[in-house]
Amino acid sequence: MDPNQRIARISAHLNPPNLDDQVQISLNSLLNRVGCRAKGGSPGFKVAILGAAGGIGQPLAMLMKMNPLVSVLHLYDVANAPGVTADISHMDTSAIVRGFLGQSQLEEALTGMDLVVIPAGVPRKPGMTRDDLFNINAGIVRTLSEAIAKCCPKAVVNIISNPVNSTVPIAAEVFKKAGTFDPKKLMGVTMLDVVRANTFVAEVMSLDPREVDVPVVGGHAGVTILPLLSQVKPPCSFTQKEIEYLTGRIQNGGTEVVEAKAGAGSATLSMAYAAVKFADACLRGLRGDANIVECAFVASHVTELPFFASKVRLGRCGIDEVYGLGPLNEYERMGLEMAKKELSGSIEKGITFVKK
Repeated sequence: MDPNQRIARISAHLNPPNLDDQVQISLNSLLNRVGCRAKGGSPGFKVAILGAAGGIGQPLAMLMKMNPLVSVLHLYDVANAPGVTADISHMDTSAIVRGFLGQSQLEEALTGMDLVVIPAGVPRKPGMTRDDLFNINAGIVRTLSEAIAKCCPKAVVNIISNPVNSTVPIAAEVFKKAGTFDPKKLMGVTMLDVVRANTFVAEVMSLDPREVDVPVVGGHAGVTILPLLSQVKPPCSFTQKEIEYLTGRIQNGGTEVVEAKAGAGSATLSMAYAAVKFADACLRGLRGDANIVECAFVASHVTELPFFASKVRLGRCGIDEVYGLGPLNEYERMGLEMAKKELSGSIEKGITFVKK
């Protein structure tokens, strides 16, 4: 292959064809992405990020580029995807980065993916609840889910777009309509609640947060977020005042960041970190690693609700097992009833959105 061909093949993924010029591009174009591969590219998994140019998407894309389990990284957004792709592609890690811009390239971005991570949507602003986001983000998640059902129906799907308590049911209903729903493959990312819980408990107990594990169950908004402080590892003894402080802070962690940013955004960096931590767990499960257990919002029989966040064991097929709640103390049992009441309405709202 001559030098010009090599340069064209290496740069192909950085410059998706201009939407207005596509008709001028022949099938044998040197800019065809199919053959684009970096020397030394590692065998691994193909991952797509939908919403890769946003506040969560950009740091998420950067961190996924650093993951040695990722061999191909597709970055999709409706704006600014080429710039983010060019920037991240300069990182000297083995994952191959390809950018996709706009609805016309969505299906190409998804074809053949093993894992799809969805941070797309508008962020929370001061005074907004997650339900305020519903009307915008619900439509976005529905559109993206329809494309997933068509192009990579067997992929594991991680949904970050808020309100997760409603967007996961939306995706499930879309997949059911398409005949592709697999409850083992669809997961709402609640890892940020766990990350916050680990951090806040570590602060109170003067521990290393990397050695703390707090199960957080229920959902991913306000009172639906239920940290099970009685099950913390290593075992910790809290006063009632500490329990109330920690529970409240974990439930309102998102609001804490929104208010601190004073209109400049929501929790983007910590969310990207948590999302990559969960995505990595999914990839290790797909690889066949044993005993990969994390919390996620999934189709569930743990309670009477059709979806619920609890510990799940991840494996080659996505979710291998959904764990029960274990023993709860009285404070947690009261919190569980409050969480279920709130969660029920949010789930129904998502289901109704697709069925209407």
